[in-house]
Amino acid sequence: MSGTKKVGIAGKHGTRLGISIRKGLLEVQSKKTKVCPFCFKKQLKRVAKGIWECKKCGNKFAGGTHYPLMS
Repeated sequence: MSGTKKVGIAGKHGTRLGISIRKGLLEVQSKKTKVCPFCFKKQLKRVAKGIWECKKCGNKFAGGTHYPLMS
């Protein structure tokens, strides 16, 4: 149950939550690619909770749950 094309992953919540809450869901933000702290390319994907992997350089590291920890 992934939702629809228009609302994406927030569609699984249906009408139970308001639009502002569904737009600001952490899971929507965690699915986006981030900048890798090693090669500085926008290829960093969340593999699991707190596990991030760069598709460009292959580095895998533990960081924040929803956002990678940048030092």
